[in-house]
Amino acid sequence: MVEALAGMELAEIAEALGPDHPKFRAQQLYDAIYRKRVASLDRITTFPKALRDQLADRFHIGIPEIVRYYDSSDGTRRYLLKLADGKTLEAVWMPEGERATVCISSQVGCPVDCKFCLTALLGLERSLTAGEIVGQVLAVAVDQGVVANVDRLNIVMMGQGEPLLNLKNVLKASRLLMDPEGTAISPRRITVSTSGIIPRIKELGQSAIRPKLAISLNASTEEQRRELMPVTRKYHLADLIDACRAYPLRPWEKLTFEYVLLKGVNDSDADARRVVRLLSNVNAMVNVIALNPGPGIPFEKPTPERVASFQEIVRRSMPCFVRKPRGLDVYAACGQLKRMELVEITSSRQ
Repeated sequence: MVEALAGMELAEIAEALGPDHPKFRAQQLYDAIYRKRVASLDRITTFPKALRDQLADRFHIGIPEIVRYYDSSDGTRRYLLKLADGKTLEAVWMPEGERATVCISSQVGCPVDCKFCLTALLGLERSLTAGEIVGQVLAVAVDQGVVANVDRLNIVMMGQGEPLLNLKNVLKASRLLMDPEGTAISPRRITVSTSGIIPRIKELGQSAIRPKLAISLNASTEEQRRELMPVTRKYHLADLIDACRAYPLRPWEKLTFEYVLLKGVNDSDADARRVVRLLSNVNAMVNVIALNPGPGIPFEKPTPERVASFQEIVRRSMPCFVRKPRGLDVYAACGQLKRMELVEITSSRQ
């Protein structure tokens, strides 16, 4: 069976190569995958051709295949990626000035069933390996010509899936992405978002090498959150906030709370005041997101005035920003990733 190299750490590559190969070969291979981002073994020109052919009998790089992409009028690109077993997922490229953000997935589909999210309609197919998580970044970086240690790249695990239900692979992928000898992305530039899996939040906080944490809040009361996010029936809002207060932040770090505003549901001034009370004694910042609509979602987007009023109340007490939607016209925005084909996008506009 041919084994994927993407997702292996340096020691694992050395072990996979075996004692017949000098140690520097493992370092060269690691560098080729994560720093030079080669798509296939035959492009590793530091290896003799005979060695490349020998390795190709046992290994492949394992980067997901770009099946197609959809370009938004705002410069966003939504990728449909195919994995080795034929399953597909999505990643999103969002350029902004001299930097860019890549939104990646942690699972194929999602088990959490948030009522305002298109991805929830997919259900869960399976979790991704560390290599499949990292591979999304590598595939997009190659397509966009991103140069390691030169171009500024942010990574957000806010695509398909609940990352903390795949924590082992998410942490391994994070280590690979942060490794200064490889992809070399700062931990300040990698964020993982959770619906609130409390035991895994505590586990994440104990990890020496970890991304930043964002909490998908989206409600100001227990009852409201149970309706919008069924995960609350197991992991209650008060317990989630307690876990956030106890989370060990690094000196430069704040917890980010994401709040999707739904017209007439969770967007009132009273909701904003309750959010402020909830997050008292938490070193927090809030990202407000007006609902990104989609077929099958039974909610509406609030008015800009309502969004501004909500933000104003919250930011009197803590930093609060309105996140600008990206890629709305190609279903690439937050909560819209559902492997929508172009024909679906076109028909939904008619």
